[in-house]
Amino acid sequence: MRLAASNPMGRVMLSILGFEAIVFGLAIPGMIQVSEVSVGAAFGLGLGAAAFAVLAAAMLRRPPGYLLGWLTQAVAIALGFATPMMFAVGGMFALLWVVCFVLGRRIEATPPAGPPG
Repeated sequence: MRLAASNPMGRVMLSILGFEAIVFGLAIPGMIQVSEVSVGAAFGLGLGAAAFAVLAAAMLRRPPGYLLGWLTQAVAIALGFATPMMFAVGGMFALLWVVCFVLGRRIEATPPAGPPG
């Protein structure tokens, strides 16, 4: 399940992964202060998830890139087990990812317009 390299939604999905990497890093203080996760575990989970998002973004033009992107959405939601706020934040990112993918598929399915006039 991937989009063509020329699909404009690919750039949007790349941006989503980049923003997720930032949010995963910002979730570290939330895990420590709000959910009382140990510092080491919070850094491990947050930075590990951020690295996974960056890897998915770097590989998005290759066949396994979209698979990693889908898995990143699962990781985003799964971080909710470390701090409940990530259930909502991860869910929003996953929803954005799905919407962009569906719109990208629709763009690919639309026949090209003929010359005007």
